[in-house]
Amino acid sequence: MKKILSLLTLIGLCAGYLFAADAKPNTLTAAEKKAGWQLLFDGKSLDGWKSSENPGSFTVQDGVLVVFGKRSHLFYTGPVNKANFKNFEVSLDIKTFPKANSGVYIHTEYQETGWPSKGYEIQVNNTHKDVKKGAGLYAIKDNLVAPAKDEEWYTMVIKVEGKRIQTFVNGKQIIDYTEEAKPERPEAMKGRLLSSGTFAIQGHDPESKVMYKNIKVRVLP
Repeated sequence: MKKILSLLTLIGLCAGYLFAADAKPNTLTAAEKKAGWQLLFDGKSLDGWKSSENPGSFTVQDGVLVVFGKRSHLFYTGPVNKANFKNFEVSLDIKTFPKANSGVYIHTEYQETGWPSKGYEIQVNNTHKDVKKGAGLYAIKDNLVAPAKDEEWYTMVIKVEGKRIQTFVNGKQIIDYTEEAKPERPEAMKGRLLSSGTFAIQGHDPESKVMYKNIKVRVLP
């Protein structure tokens, strides 16, 4: 019996490896489609996205969105939910490189220059000198411990329901924050409030290199 169980386990593991090897990036499985997930990035182009001041900071290489260059922000403007999201789960596979800084904005809107003034920024940072590390809500509820390692792919999920924001890295919860009824914000952060809006990916500075793929969203009631 033990030999049979061991054989079945081995077969299951092999099948799992084959499935993983066959899985294509920037695509959705039948189960994901059934659960309501939709792709925001096709892995081939920047269709559905609009860059701010330095568009050259965003390129697509080998199925990956590469963020590397002067400060800029890439806003989702595509057809999914008319680029306006309130309650949702968004999932991104991310790879940072040494000393890199980036971020993912939620409930934001297109802005031609500067740092987006509307919405929350979820930090992307493992080894940049900024003490505010990845998956924290930048300057509102920070995370001070790097959630992943440079040069390794990891998955970050951001979930918003009502006034609650949760972040996860590789399935581990990093932040669980509920916005207060009357949140106090410094002048520079007065737009850090939940409302609704689109997503944006940050190009922080010319020394920060970050990669993204498998960017997908599921709209929640």
